[in-house]
Amino acid sequence: LSLNCGSSSVKYKLYNWENQEIIVKGIVERVTIGNSFCVQEINNKGKVTIEHDCPTHKEAIKLIKDCLVHSEYGAIKDLSDIAAIGHRVVHGGEKFSKSVVINREVLKTFKELASLAPLHNPPNIMGIEAAMELLPDIPHMAIMDTAWHQTMPDYVYNYAVPYQWYEKYGIRRYGFHGTSLLYVAKRAAVLLNKDPFECNLISCHIGNGVSVNAVKNGLSYDTSMGFTPLEGAIMGTRAGDHDAALGFYVMQKEGYSPQEMNTILNKKSGILGITGKYVDRRDVIEAASKGDERAKLAIEMEAYRLKKYIGAYTATLGKLDALVFTAGVG
Repeated sequence: LSLNCGSSSVKYKLYNWENQEIIVKGIVERVTIGNSFCVQEINNKGKVTIEHDCPTHKEAIKLIKDCLVHSEYGAIKDLSDIAAIGHRVVHGGEKFSKSVVINREVLKTFKELASLAPLHNPPNIMGIEAAMELLPDIPHMAIMDTAWHQTMPDYVYNYAVPYQWYEKYGIRRYGFHGTSLLYVAKRAAVLLNKDPFECNLISCHIGNGVSVNAVKNGLSYDTSMGFTPLEGAIMGTRAGDHDAALGFYVMQKEGYSPQEMNTILNKKSGILGITGKYVDRRDVIEAASKGDERAKLAIEMEAYRLKKYIGAYTATLGKLDALVFTAGVG
């Protein structure tokens, strides 16, 4: 069973390893918001929607648990059929370069890293704790988005700031969306009919969050997101690359606290900041087609930033076998 706990949703899939097939997949939406519901799709049986209020992630995990074994629309007879549970964790820092079995020490480390991915790590942790409480007899694993990027060389992941910041606080480029980027790198090699370790790729994971990834000889070499998911391309609500002094300047002018500025740059910038009202690119495209000048500007700005990254990574790789697009917008 795989679980991906977001701030207001929990996505899940149950996979049969022996048959290499997805048995069931679903999503619990509007967790913590109200009017929660689960949409479950069972292999060869269609979709079913179950309305059930989920004020916390614990209720959402329990709803998933009940749906999986339901007599009418369930997929398995007993929860003991589940051999392991995999959890997506956005930020694993430098400590984790591969997937890990979750224990108290691992959870403690995730909590210490929560401030590095404020939109994702806290709900990831809430989901893990809820699942471990409700399903204590099944091993739980964490799959980190940062692990894929641990192959980046030091001259790529270090910042030109006082080096003791890296030594004391682990400040460096980590990169994100690793589970997606690992998969598309391997899949691209299959489609190219090449050894994955002989492939040079640029992968563009473009959703509400955006990562551009340079893959050199099958390994992550550079990526657009940095110490946190704020750096890089223009995103749905994140600013991406900008002059670091900009934040200090506006804090002085407007009297914002560091936490308020962090919220603005992560949750009120990007496409939303430019347009003033849109996050979903479909809404932006529709508004632009009707003459909305700021929607047009958002499209041009986002596309230009992506071109810059693709061009820069092409130069660093020397040769390029494929340009890969993935995620909802990609």
